[in-house]
Amino acid sequence: MSGEDSGEVTALVCQESDLKDGEMKEVCVEEQKVLLVRTNGQYSAVGSRCSHYSAPLIKGVLVGDRVRCPFHGACFSVTTGDIEEYPGLDSLPKYKVKVQDGNVYVSINKESLKATKRVKEMCTVRKDLAHTSVLIGGGPASLVCAETLRQNNYQGRIIIITKDTLPPFDKPKLSKALDVDSSKIILRPADFLQQCGIEVWTRKEVVSVSPTEKTVKLSDSTSLRYDQLLVATGCRSRPLNCPGKDLKGVKLLQSYEDAKEIHSLGVGRKAVVVGASFIGMEVASYLSDKAASVALVGSCSFPYERSLGPEIGKMTKEMLEEHNVKFYMNDSVVEIRGENGQVKEVVLKSGLVLEADLVVAGIGVIPNSDLLAGSGVEVDSRKAVVVDKFMRTNIPDIFAAGDVTSFPLTIRGDQRVNIGHWQMSQAHGRVAALNMLNKPTEINSVPFFWTVLLGKSIRYTGYGEGYTEVIFKGKVEERKFLAFYIKDEVVVAGASFMFDPLVAQLAELMAAGQRITKTQVQAKDLSWLQK
Repeated sequence: MSGEDSGEVTALVCQESDLKDGEMKEVCVEEQKVLLVRTNGQYSAVGSRCSHYSAPLIKGVLVGDRVRCPFHGACFSVTTGDIEEYPGLDSLPKYKVKVQDGNVYVSINKESLKATKRVKEMCTVRKDLAHTSVLIGGGPASLVCAETLRQNNYQGRIIIITKDTLPPFDKPKLSKALDVDSSKIILRPADFLQQCGIEVWTRKEVVSVSPTEKTVKLSDSTSLRYDQLLVATGCRSRPLNCPGKDLKGVKLLQSYEDAKEIHSLGVGRKAVVVGASFIGMEVASYLSDKAASVALVGSCSFPYERSLGPEIGKMTKEMLEEHNVKFYMNDSVVEIRGENGQVKEVVLKSGLVLEADLVVAGIGVIPNSDLLAGSGVEVDSRKAVVVDKFMRTNIPDIFAAGDVTSFPLTIRGDQRVNIGHWQMSQAHGRVAALNMLNKPTEINSVPFFWTVLLGKSIRYTGYGEGYTEVIFKGKVEERKFLAFYIKDEVVVAGASFMFDPLVAQLAELMAAGQRITKTQVQAKDLSWLQK
């Protein structure tokens, strides 16, 4: 059915009585899929796919007037289409809805018929405005901070300074697909950043900060003045500490170039991965069908033992063993031997010697806070930058965000935590920007992350550190389950495998401040979660 005006396409999508409050339905207007939602007796229509990786939102969770993506936890308002929780940079298109004579019609402007995401409007820079915001680090926190400043009419100068060769890119993809083309992971094209007046200085490193002079000093000895500063420098991979750690072929995965090199060094050769947590397991999974052999050395009995627990660890170990990854657990590397400067063997504490053409270490991270030495900015014993709920450090006009920070986590009673999640870094960037603009906003996000092994995802929400018990729904041995992590008789986190969208539902309950008890999750009935 054509629209009243020729610039629009209108379709009759359902009867008014088809949806009850709190229900959603995927409908079509011409070829375009639309998410139709009814809340408080009103119909609204937005784009049907998450702006992050295009997951179908109909499979997600609708709570009140927001929908949460089933895969990676991004949230969108169904009335405005605006993104309310990360990951992702963009909002959803919003469409016109008309209810007439019991029929529901959706209209889409012909020009935006194929658009699946909507970029929020951003202002441009005013050259006569002598105000500069310097954002150190080229990760998600800096990019979201820069865009949020522009979306809120900040017209001063914005400069992102990064050591990387690339402008802000999708880093979680690196360990999951090492041989990825740089053009496919750049988050924003250069002309987009230019139009918004966001300067990105690549291959530049800030080495010190002077709050009294309000300057940062770069490694090339130049200085730059700031009015407001964001420290979003992330973390670096912890290097191996044993003889031979500097041999050719011993790699850490930190940059795009590292990922490419690990791929090329690993194809058809013998790879040893050190570390049985998220990065190590993803790299082993990636190399499992490309390297001649893959050995994984871990210091505990099972992968992810501390974070996800031994049951899930055992399952993931078996999954990778089925793809020819050999595990050497409860062991560690004491020496790496080489020939002509090139790695040849890895010697384990147990006495075993593994042949190796490539060694990849994934043994933890160190916050990049060394540039703050002498600045007076407070860092904790782990070197993380201490911030409050507004992402402010103890020094005026210096904010910090992302993996480098220690911040108060709402769902754990404001316990200070250091969390290395992509989603949380984006949330930090937004909150930092709003507070830079004197729009007091607290960080209240619920942590949400995912890992991919052999093309299948484990999803996780909450903060499980210190958990004392895990309660499972479904069966780990059948590789389909939901796990609840319990501490002090309360659920502090959840993980799932092939059990969508229950982790997204759990995240929504946590975001609403609901206290979920051990007794609740022990019940056979999960209806309390699937409301």
